[in-house]
Amino acid sequence: MNLYPLGKFLVSTIFFPLYRIQVIGKENFPDEGGVLLCANHIDNFDPPVVGITCPRTVHFMAKEELFKVPVLKSILPSVNAYPVKRGMSDREAFRTTLKLLKEGNVVGLFPEGTRSKTGELGKGLAGAGFFALKGNAVVVPCAIVGSYKPFKRLKVIYGKPLDMTEYRERKASADEVTEVIMDAIRQLIEKNK
Repeated sequence: MNLYPLGKFLVSTIFFPLYRIQVIGKENFPDEGGVLLCANHIDNFDPPVVGITCPRTVHFMAKEELFKVPVLKSILPSVNAYPVKRGMSDREAFRTTLKLLKEGNVVGLFPEGTRSKTGELGKGLAGAGFFALKGNAVVVPCAIVGSYKPFKRLKVIYGKPLDMTEYRERKASADEVTEVIMDAIRQLIEKNK
């Protein structure tokens, strides 16, 4: 059973007023086709916040440990989350991600791999570049700016899609493409502080 629409509705009714969420650049989001949605990671609430502000349904990779938590293991798959083993190459998660992108879905990814302890943008992992190159999808950079303090403004900014064609044609490295993505996120953060 897909609980995504219900989850989006319930989380929206709580989070939008509580965190005074402002969404910027929603018009930049493609209406169709595969999209790798790459955002900075400042809080555990980032995935639901990206999920409720994105104009399309998002599939998220989530750390495998969450699927072992009794309540979460039944909820996560029904809200389009799938497991990934952190700190190692997980072929099953790679295949699932590429399949979703090639089928024209939106996959949400936090290239830093873990939450930033300082709130500053960290270094992106090569996985983001790998999926951007192999996934035959555009990349939409996303910045989450602010704090998750009740009634303080939290901004979610969607940048213009990054076309990966040039990087694919010249066989750029995953690290180089990850840097391009992180730079786009960094610019969105700087412009919206």
